[in-house]
Amino acid sequence: MDNTKYRTETDLLGSHNVPSEAYYGVQTARAMENFRISGRYLSEFPRFIAGLAMTKKAAAMANVEVGMITAEQGEAIQWACDQLLAGMYHDQFPIDMIQGGAGTSTNMAANEVIANLALEHMGHQKGEYQYCSPNDVVNASQSTNDAYPCAIHLAMFLEHEAFLPHLEQMIAALKYKSREFSHVIKMGRTQLQDAVPMTLGQTFGAFAASLRGEVNNLNLSAREFLTVNMGATAIGTGICSKPGYSEACIKALHKVTGWNIRLADNLIEATSAVSCMIQYSSALKRLALKVNKICNDLRLLSSGPRCGLYEIHLPERQPGSSIMPGKVNPVIPEVMNQVCYKVIGNDMTISFASDNGQLELNVMEPVIAYTLFESVHLLENGLDTLRTFCIDGIIANEERCRQLVERSIGIVTMLNPIIGYKQSTKIAKEASETGRGVYELVLEHGLLTKEQLDEILKPENMLQPVDLTLKK
Repeated sequence: MDNTKYRTETDLLGSHNVPSEAYYGVQTARAMENFRISGRYLSEFPRFIAGLAMTKKAAAMANVEVGMITAEQGEAIQWACDQLLAGMYHDQFPIDMIQGGAGTSTNMAANEVIANLALEHMGHQKGEYQYCSPNDVVNASQSTNDAYPCAIHLAMFLEHEAFLPHLEQMIAALKYKSREFSHVIKMGRTQLQDAVPMTLGQTFGAFAASLRGEVNNLNLSAREFLTVNMGATAIGTGICSKPGYSEACIKALHKVTGWNIRLADNLIEATSAVSCMIQYSSALKRLALKVNKICNDLRLLSSGPRCGLYEIHLPERQPGSSIMPGKVNPVIPEVMNQVCYKVIGNDMTISFASDNGQLELNVMEPVIAYTLFESVHLLENGLDTLRTFCIDGIIANEERCRQLVERSIGIVTMLNPIIGYKQSTKIAKEASETGRGVYELVLEHGLLTKEQLDEILKPENMLQPVDLTLKK
């Protein structure tokens, strides 16, 4: 038997029961009924709730300044927002992240929860909206169409700042392996064929450098989140707000966040645009593509152990087959590959949703926001998993690496500046046809002395530019 007590609230569509203890109201209750889509709820995204709270707190500060609400109401709203920022009452946002209405359900959930928290702070009961209305007071000078995207921007900047340390830790782990493997000579390959020697350390150093570039790209993209359209209200004209509100709200946002928030140059354009979200998604996709390449290389370099390259040994995480005894698979790079594919696919979702910025509003912002959050969280968890369960424990198979270099025909490339391309080609062809080594064939044909050949094929001479013409 359901013993839940209810209060009755009304809206445009009529009356609706809301649990008496709930801080949310009628519009949130309707959204809970209407949108059972992703199974992921706003309550699971604390930084999004923080973005909403920062937006509403700054709006209240600005509304007091321009005379839209009373000082008492403003103080109560700010107190309520601070509760949300402290991680309280997040369970009062039980609405699906994917929803129709361009985010109205999310905006109203914030308005209702904040209003009811403020009412209790002022000494009133939940639902006594004559003292602090979700629409007339908490949402004063706002529309979903400026408050919702502003909250997304602030939330995504928070997500970005939280995500970067995970990427930095991965880069540090790769740099460590670069130093650890700096003495391990191996064959480089192009088009999956033997090329010229290098070190395993250079391979991991290149991985680290590849990801380092993405930190800069992500930072540049994230800065765009600090441009907001507060004061645009419905379509960018500022209807229902007072002169000076936009400027006061931007000043308040700077005070609330400590960030260099700026007002968009054209509020009508900004209200229908989602360019910063497209840009950040693209940056995440770029990162995913590079991480995916690293994982593919790890899988190739560890292939075997008897019949593949097996230049590195990955940590063994679990048995690899239900039928083949002794098989161990590269499950961690494999799962990271799948994370990367999902992030790449999410970028396509955002591209399609962004294409629906029709006339003065893009109504698809809910799926854009949800997908962006998902991509960041997937990469965050994936990078931590890849680093701790794979990268940190990689072992170089040094003897195997050296054997492959010594047996490779690719070292003949080092002789080009000395004996010429034509002679080098003959040696390479003979080595390929006979299975003999380049080293012994060069000596047999009298092309170089043993001393000259040993000097040329020193590891340090194969890993960087050197003046080999002096060694003829």
